[in-house]
Formats: sequence, C-alpha cells, structure tokens
Amino acid sequence: MLCLLNKMTRTQKILAARNKKGITQEELAGLMKVSVRTIQRIESGESAPRKYTLKALAEALGLSFEELSLNSDGDDKEETRHFLTLLCVSCFSYLLLPYIHFLIPSWLLNNRKEQTLEVRQFARSVIRTQIYWIIATMLFFLLVLLVNFLQKSYLPNPHFINYFIPFFTMYLANAIIIFRSVRKSQTLSFN
Repeated sequence: MLCLLNKMTRTQKILAARNKKGITQEELAGLMKVSVRTIQRIESGESAPRKYTLKALAEALGLSFEELSLNSDGDDKEETRHFLTLLCVSCFSYLLLPYIHFLIPSWLLNNRKEQTLEVRQFARSVIRTQIYWIIATMLFFLLVLLVNFLQKSYLPNPHFINYFIPFFTMYLANAIIIFRSVRKSQTLSFN
C-alpha cells in the first residue's frame, strides 16, 4: 500500500485516504478545524497545503506526515520551482544592497528544509554567481579608476571614463543573469 501511495500525487493520496476512512470533506474540515473550502482547494490541487496543514491532514486521515510530504509528486515540484524562483528573484536586492545582497538568497536557502541535493546545488550556484558578480563589478570599477588615473597622469587632454558606464553595464548584466537563472529554475527536472 505504501508503494502505491508513493506513486500517487498528494491530492490523490488525501482523497483516497479520506474515502477509505469514509468521511466527507465537511467532517475532515471539522477534524482539522479548518474551513471546508480549504479541504476543497487541497483536494482539487488548487492550493498546496502548508506544513502545519499537512500535519493536521496526516493526523486526521491516519497517515504519516512523510507520506504526504514526499517530494515525488507534482505539488512538491511546483513548490520547489516556486522556491527557486523566489531565491533567484531575491537577488534583485542588489539594487538596494549592492555588495551584501547575496545574504538574502543565502538566508532563504538556509531557512528552507526538506531539499534535494539538486535544489541545494542550484541555489548555491545562484548565490555563487552573485558573489562573482560583486567581485567583477569591483574589478570593473577599479579598472576604470586605473584608466582614469593613468589618463590624468600621462595625457595632456584626458577623456575620463564616466563611472555610470561600468555601473549601468554591470547592473544590466546582473539583471540578465538573474532572469536566466529564473528561466533555468523553471526548466529543472527534480528527481
């Protein structure tokens, strides 16, 4: 039976367990102390239940929490894709915190439990890319500073490079990097 449950989606597991117990959606909602509409949304796949709702569902249906929270169904894959999208989009915090913005996606990654190795590796690569972007941005600014300094020192009529050029170039490059990461996160296949 457990092997069969593992091949079912979460919504199918919940519906099968409720039918096996012979209870209605209203009775299940009463056992869990949630609205009937919540049960309807969960069973239809309209919304993914949160962790505490999953625990209440498992208890009310006589299932283990692990049976309902296994990463083998589409609900968890969609939730994982949502998390990775959030992680990638959180990198846009570089607009406000240019040199420490990678701490936000790092915090998101550290606070999310129940992850596969593939998810963690992808998230770490996104964070690592942001750190590389910071280093490249600083080196670009230093290069412009060096060029401007050398022009001032050795040329009679120097044409200084405006610092807005590296600023906008690197900020635009990072926006492109983030959008590519978001797109990649949506195409990952999770085992």
